[in-house]
Amino acid sequence: MAKIESSFFDLSTFDALSRLGTPVHRLDPRVKVAATMAFIVAVVSFGKYELSGLVPFALYPVSLMAAGNLPFGYMLRRVLLAAPFAILVGIFNPIFDREILARLGPLEISGGWVSFASILLRFLLTVSAALVLVASTGIHGVCQALDRLGLPRSFTVQLLFLYRYLFVLVDEASRMTRARALRSFGTRGTGVRVYGYLIGQLLLRTMDRAQRIHEAMLCRGFDGEIRPSRALALRRADVLFVVGWSAAFLLMRIFDLPRYVGELVTGHLP
Repeated sequence: MAKIESSFFDLSTFDALSRLGTPVHRLDPRVKVAATMAFIVAVVSFGKYELSGLVPFALYPVSLMAAGNLPFGYMLRRVLLAAPFAILVGIFNPIFDREILARLGPLEISGGWVSFASILLRFLLTVSAALVLVASTGIHGVCQALDRLGLPRSFTVQLLFLYRYLFVLVDEASRMTRARALRSFGTRGTGVRVYGYLIGQLLLRTMDRAQRIHEAMLCRGFDGEIRPSRALALRRADVLFVVGWSAAFLLMRIFDLPRYVGELVTGHLP
């Protein structure tokens, strides 16, 4: 439970990073969301056997991390936390897809291994771009941008509340687990039945807490609208950012730049 609690409260680091004053942080949240969505669409549109064309897309998250003064090591560790999910998705590809696509000397590379590598690379690119967006904008700014871009307000408000009160849920669960540990001796109170009881109690407490929070918000005049933390206004830098990166994504999607560079270096241009 301590590891889960520390992982959730580590999300507060993103709030601290989102309050930096770099040029990336000062960009309009809408253009950052739009550019990230265009980036993700371009990355996932590649075929399962395409690898080299994905490499130039790493320029986007790396550039934003450098310009936004975001710690590379910390961001990489956050990305790797979700890596087991991507591995689970593609780990069986080499078993079911055994067609040989390439040979490196005596080593034969099947399509399953190529598609597995493609899944991992696309995962690294998309998740890192999403984390950079949250770290440079903040969850409130992201929800505000999604609301202004036309997403259903119910979705954006629920997303904001999910993030805001996730800490409350973890705090409630940690208190229940600590109380159980203080009332148990040795291995008593650690069975599946006890944890099932704790989950049920957590659900009841969560519903009760949610009702009280909702009543408090209504008393304070909440009407379902996200109040902006700052006025949104497009500037020239915002337009150049989204147009420039969108054009770059289109260029990298149409042309396999690493392959062309390799052919130019080796002198095998068609």
